[in-house]
Amino acid sequence: MSLQDFKQKAKQAIMQLRKETAKKAIIVHHDDADGLCSAAITKKALEREGINTETFCLEKVYTEVIADLHSRKDIIIFYVDIGSSHADLISKLNSGKNLTIILDHHDPKPSKDPLVLDLNLEHFGFKGETDFSGAACCYLFAKELNEKNIDLGYLAIVGSSEIPDGFKSVNEMILHEALEKGVIRKKGKSFDIPRFGINVGVLFSKLQILGAVGYYENGPEIGIKACLEGIDKTIEEKVNILEGKRKEVNRKLLGRLYREGLKETEHIQWFDAGDMYQGMGTKVIGQFCSFLSYQTRLIKPDKYILGFVNVPQDIPKWGRLKEKFVKVSMRVPKIMQSLIDDGKILGAVDLLDKASEPFGMADGHQYAANVILPVDKKLKLLENAEQTLRQARAKSPP
Repeated sequence: MSLQDFKQKAKQAIMQLRKETAKKAIIVHHDDADGLCSAAITKKALEREGINTETFCLEKVYTEVIADLHSRKDIIIFYVDIGSSHADLISKLNSGKNLTIILDHHDPKPSKDPLVLDLNLEHFGFKGETDFSGAACCYLFAKELNEKNIDLGYLAIVGSSEIPDGFKSVNEMILHEALEKGVIRKKGKSFDIPRFGINVGVLFSKLQILGAVGYYENGPEIGIKACLEGIDKTIEEKVNILEGKRKEVNRKLLGRLYREGLKETEHIQWFDAGDMYQGMGTKVIGQFCSFLSYQTRLIKPDKYILGFVNVPQDIPKWGRLKEKFVKVSMRVPKIMQSLIDDGKILGAVDLLDKASEPFGMADGHQYAANVILPVDKKLKLLENAEQTLRQARAKSPP
């Protein structure tokens, strides 16, 4: 499989898109910088084709929300930087009703519905952890849709900034193209976006705050606007207020963990943030776990890092969840990542997927993953994870 195979599949999806009588698309997207860039690329590209769009930021794929979404008629549904890990569920709930296109980089599940088209580049031989982002996938699709969408390449670069090992493979190709076309400009060791006069890394950081911390304060919509129009004074002030809130909670939580330490099982070190991040999106717990993975005086380098946080029941632009949930975020310390690559230990998403069955739906990558659980299943998850790891170790060769 190759990028050429992706382009062929994208062309087939575009042919189906052009045949659709529905002229409204709902773009379901994640709330981090990559998700906002993905939504902005897709929104702009579709609107250039005369398709009306509505963006819907969803932190996780909740069954009741997705069931409601796919019960609607005469719409086209895009999942961007979200969806692949639940393509099986989406396929089941869609059941041949609406053309649904997934543009994502999280580890995928199979889809059986011919109207649910998952164009995740992992299906074409690339790795979502290292080779491409959700925004990169969206950009490549947008470019197949119309070559003039090449001007959106800067958003693929911003979204791909979440990948810690730099621009490789597909991301590197997009980077070179964007430089050649003047969509971005090299400045020292970093890159600027000439149309906005802003650094790629700076825009990425601001989007991370707007989407995650500002999830319940219209942050995702503001973030998409920033992607397409740049950062004005009002947005800058919003970012500063939100970041101040997050820093204060991070400081308190980190102080608590230094005083009390993380709780531990044989293979996992964990903590429960409870309602400390109240008013913010649950993505912040994953961001904190990523930060925690570099705190070498606090964590054990050979144990998975796991954090719990309570999930608010309200979903912006949708309604209220019937059940109470917690979110679990997992990160893998650097020293363990090579062991995952070599197949010696389970990756984060595989571990959470097995440990949360049948009461949760995990998604993510092999170094970073998450799952939503009913509130009473926290200890069960830890118990299942330990059992899964012991079984995996017993099966591995000596």
